[in-house]
Amino acid sequence: MTITHTTTDRSQWLAQRLQLLAREKELSRLSDEVARERSALPWVRVQTPYVFDTSDGPRALGDLFNGRRQLLVQHFMLGPGWAQGCPSCSYMADHIEGMLPHLAARDVALVVVSRAPLKEIERFRKRMGWGFRWVSSHGSSFNTDFGVSFTPQDVAAQTMHYNFEQQCFANDEMPGVSVFAKDDAGEVFHTYSSYGRGVEVMMGTYRLLDLTPAGRNEEHLEHSMAWVRHHDRYEPEAFALPTGACCGGH
Repeated sequence: MTITHTTTDRSQWLAQRLQLLAREKELSRLSDEVARERSALPWVRVQTPYVFDTSDGPRALGDLFNGRRQLLVQHFMLGPGWAQGCPSCSYMADHIEGMLPHLAARDVALVVVSRAPLKEIERFRKRMGWGFRWVSSHGSSFNTDFGVSFTPQDVAAQTMHYNFEQQCFANDEMPGVSVFAKDDAGEVFHTYSSYGRGVEVMMGTYRLLDLTPAGRNEEHLEHSMAWVRHHDRYEPEAFALPTGACCGGH
C-alpha cells in the first residue's frame, strides 16, 4: 500500500491538530445530542408473538432478554440454504464477544438473529468460532417485519422498503440493528432500528482505521466493504507479525 502524505515540523502539526480537535469536540457534542434524542424516541408495543428456534428450544422474543430489560438484535444476513454468512455481517459479529459483559452490566442483552434454519446457523458459527447467542427466525415474519428480509416477488419487482425508504437492490437479505425494551409489566416494545451505514455502530475496527493515515482506503474499491473477508479467509500475510517481532515475553 502506498500512502500519500505531506510533512511539517512539530509546531505546525500541533496547530493543525488543535484545529482538528475543535472539530472532533463539535462532533462529539453533536453525537451526544443525537444519542439523547434517540433515547427519547417513543416505544411501540410488539404485538406479534414471534417464536425463535434456539439451542435451548423454541423461545419467544421476550425470552431473548435473558433477564435484562433491554435487548440489542443484530440482523445477520444468513438466509436459508446459504453456504456461509455475509462477510460484512461477520465483520460486525467479530466485535461482539468482548462487549457482552459490559453490555450486561448496563442491563442490556445482545442476540444475533438470522432467517436460516438453526442447523445452518450452527454450522457456520462452528466454523467462525463464535460463542454468542445466535437464533433462527425461520418460519416467522420477524425479518420481514423489521425490514431486513424480502420476498422473491419484492426483489423481482424492485419494491423493497429498507432503511425507512423505498430502495432497489438485488439482495433478499440486508443488515440491521434493532433495539427492544421491557416495561415493568414485562411487555416487549420496539424502541429503535438502524440500517445501511447505521450498522457501523458494531464495526469498531472502522473507528480505529479512521485514526490512521490511510483511513478506510476504500475509495478505489467496487463497493465500500469489498476488502472485508471472513476472519478465516484473509491471506496469512495480512496479519502475520514482521520477521523478528515478538508478541509476548519468553
